[in-house]
Amino acid sequence: MTLDITSLEIKGGARRMSHHTATDIRSGHIPGTGAANPTRAMPAVIAHRGAADDAPENTLAAFKLAWQQGADGIEGDFHLTRDGKIVCIHDTDTRRTAGRAGKVAEATLAELRRLDVGSWKGEQWRGARIPTLGEVLATVPEGKRVFIEIKSGPQILPTLKETLAGAGLQSGQAIVMSFDARVIGEAKRLLPQLKALWLTDFKAGPEADVRPSAKEILQTLDKTGADGVGCRAHPAVDQAFMQALRTAQKEVHLWTVDDVTVAKRYLQLGVDSLTSNRAGWLKQRLCSEAGAPGLSNREPQASNRAPGRPR
Repeated sequence: MTLDITSLEIKGGARRMSHHTATDIRSGHIPGTGAANPTRAMPAVIAHRGAADDAPENTLAAFKLAWQQGADGIEGDFHLTRDGKIVCIHDTDTRRTAGRAGKVAEATLAELRRLDVGSWKGEQWRGARIPTLGEVLATVPEGKRVFIEIKSGPQILPTLKETLAGAGLQSGQAIVMSFDARVIGEAKRLLPQLKALWLTDFKAGPEADVRPSAKEILQTLDKTGADGVGCRAHPAVDQAFMQALRTAQKEVHLWTVDDVTVAKRYLQLGVDSLTSNRAGWLKQRLCSEAGAPGLSNREPQASNRAPGRPR
């Protein structure tokens, strides 16, 4: 069933979904790279694990809802199962979202399909299942993008290549990314036409500096052939950082941004995309009067998230 956006109510700044709408769907502009300026195009707003504040993360329900809410793209996490299938789930273990312990890499697709990964979010989501990569790709509308975060090692890539070949997506709609530089290097070897991003986080260095630096990031991008970097929204991403990456003709994608003021800062810097748990809401606020007097830059935190949800 296609979700009717009119079934979403805005009350007190928070989006709520009816029980029937949730039950029905549970089963089921790349900006330029010029210098930052006040009139530049808005970065793409990407739904982190789908509409993860409103629906159970990394499920078809969350991805379908993200499209209905106006996200420019979706981001999901993917593992290889014991029987060689690619499934969408963040953790290496199923306990957090399914309530039952079990290693994803040691389970078959059929075994994982028996798990309920929706009930933790609310009774209306009971019965949501772990989707395959192919099922997630099938939700992607024309002109939208899917960011595929690889959680397994390079051994997943031949199956990824085969799945993408059969998905019917247009060039540029699928982007692969990973914290594992080996995965990115091998992905560019197997699928040179596929855009690939190396993921990294920032940490304090030995001399109160922040690592990795823009120079260190560029060294890894050059080594792997990556098209850009995906990193946490952090003060280290400043004008000098952006200039260094742009000079090298590399893209910059940030996660996870749920605050309008923060998003505006990165809009001015000219990042390529912002990944958000509330992508539809954030995009609406950025496109409207988010900074007008009397409007809060944060939506009230009324959603329930899986305990200890990591990046």
